[in-house]
Amino acid sequence: MKTVKRVTLRDVAQAAGVSHQTVSRAINGKGEIDPATQQRVLDVARQLRYRPSRFGRGLVRPDVVSVGLVVPDVVNPFFPEFVAGVIAAADERDWQVLVASTENDRSRELALVRSLGQQVDALVGYISHPDAQLEPYVGSTPLVLVDRGLDSSHHALVHIDTATGIRAGLQHLIDRGHRRIGLIDCECLSAPLVRRRTFLELAGEYALPVDEDWIVMAEQSPDGGAAGFEALHAARPDLTAVVAFNDMVAIGALRAARRLGVRVPDECALVGYDGLSVVDLIDPPLTTVHLDKRRLGELAIHQVDQLLAGELPPPIVLTPSLKVRGTT
Repeated sequence: MKTVKRVTLRDVAQAAGVSHQTVSRAINGKGEIDPATQQRVLDVARQLRYRPSRFGRGLVRPDVVSVGLVVPDVVNPFFPEFVAGVIAAADERDWQVLVASTENDRSRELALVRSLGQQVDALVGYISHPDAQLEPYVGSTPLVLVDRGLDSSHHALVHIDTATGIRAGLQHLIDRGHRRIGLIDCECLSAPLVRRRTFLELAGEYALPVDEDWIVMAEQSPDGGAAGFEALHAARPDLTAVVAFNDMVAIGALRAARRLGVRVPDECALVGYDGLSVVDLIDPPLTTVHLDKRRLGELAIHQVDQLLAGELPPPIVLTPSLKVRGTT
């Protein structure tokens, strides 16, 4: 595999025909060199895409490529698998990865992008802020955005085709004869309300009798899923199927169904989303829209590879697939 090696200070010195001490002074604005020489060094550094890395300086190998990874939550079981894919792909290239979490706090995103971007050669992130707000914080750092709309950015993208995944889950329920289907939705910073929009579109295509109280909003947790299912059941006890925002929400919904005496799938079918490994451990095993989260991480690093080679790659689309198990 072709690997991208980080341009070092000595590479800049050789190309500019000066000593590495001179490059250091020019890059750090020490003012101890001729202005014309400083400008020549800066021009060469820009042409070679040289970026000093404070993170890299603490490593045994100072020429290693470092990638910063921003995720919303390291506790949610979805993200460790994604992070593992990023790290595995980076390891193949002998790169280092520095992981940071916004802890589901959107107000922390821009500060993290700025601080992490000053320490690494490229960034990968679940970032919800639009480009106009991002640019002052990203600067010249190559950036790969994950789970963003295909036309939402001029940075490199890895797009998750959530709409196709949700459509597959709903189509499966419709093919099983379900007409009264509810949705437990959640706020999602990177792709807001995609599930709701797709749900309503397919309901319209099949003339399903969907009303506003067939959709409830919940927190992204088992407790949120339980509360969401209870709200749906109270409003529409005649529902025969429920689609959940993700697998953790679906697990909570399954628990609530049992407390309410609703048999799954005999009285109410249930579909999750994400394909977490934990869903194999519940009874009955959860039917879920499966997303290859490790592959998602690998694709993000592929995009970084292209950026560091000086190219803006086309977006990559990752499409989930339905895994039918015991809850439908």
